[in-house]
Amino acid sequence: MGKKWLKGQTSLEMAIKSLVIGTRCSKLALIQSSLVKEALERTFPDLVVELKEIKTTGDVITDIPLEKIGDKGIFIKELEAALLKEEIDLAVHSMKDMPTILQPGLKIGAIMEREEPWDVFISAKKVAKLSDLAKGVCIGSSSLRRRAQLLHHYPNLEISSIRGNLDTRLKKMQRGECEGIILAYAGVKRMGWTDLISEIIPGEICLPSVGQGAIGIEIRSDDRTAEALVKALHCARTGVAVEAERAFLRRLEGGCQVPIGALARCNKKSLQLTGMVASLDGNLMFRDEKIGSIDEAETIGINLAEDLLQEGCGSILDQIRQECELNDE
Repeated sequence: MGKKWLKGQTSLEMAIKSLVIGTRCSKLALIQSSLVKEALERTFPDLVVELKEIKTTGDVITDIPLEKIGDKGIFIKELEAALLKEEIDLAVHSMKDMPTILQPGLKIGAIMEREEPWDVFISAKKVAKLSDLAKGVCIGSSSLRRRAQLLHHYPNLEISSIRGNLDTRLKKMQRGECEGIILAYAGVKRMGWTDLISEIIPGEICLPSVGQGAIGIEIRSDDRTAEALVKALHCARTGVAVEAERAFLRRLEGGCQVPIGALARCNKKSLQLTGMVASLDGNLMFRDEKIGSIDEAETIGINLAEDLLQEGCGSILDQIRQECELNDE
């Protein structure tokens, strides 16, 4: 498996005959991996790219809430193992699934241009907005971040845990398990479902997950050939924004699922990062923003996290860490 070479060629795109991309098996993952495949083949016309489907722990375990599994790497572990064994040359991920510290020997080679990062509300009964829902209406979400922010702004709602791939969650809603679901706009658009969207939830209500909407390409740290290939797909603006968000999360996270949201926006010279930490029930929320030079993305992320810690969000993180430790005993 892995790269195959054409002898006697010197240019990068002519020297490499084929490349293998590892991908999760879900429909959305295959769509995203196909975007990478098509972009590589478009950029390097003589390159043949193969997709290799790999089931991850997160795809197999669908009946347990993410926070109870307690491992942020559940959607990438098997892909990374295949990458380290050189069974594949690249692994394609949603950046929101990526831990902030990667395994030794691996790195993010490129981040493609980001789709809109917002969350969306899809209503089974075609209700226009979350604010129009009656008290006690059940909304499905697999994310503690979404749950906490929605309960903070709409305490009248009931938020239930709903797992599975996007099409599975949509079917659960259609079967009546809930009256609406919250999904990422990027996934909904890539699935071709934008006509189902009832509301694009404003960032003032629900900050997205770190890296949401961005596709990341993971490679082996010493694979200079793969690095040179995927570099052509990298979006510098998206990369800087995601770098700031991931620095913010890295400074705050405690090894288990925490309601943390962040979004960075940048122009040619400056970067604005907004971040949020909330209690699980949404009653307590810390939210702030930081603006600085685009060249200081990591520092901006760390400094914003420090600001929120100074404001008191550490009490939320400590409580959640204690609950994680109790669940592990």
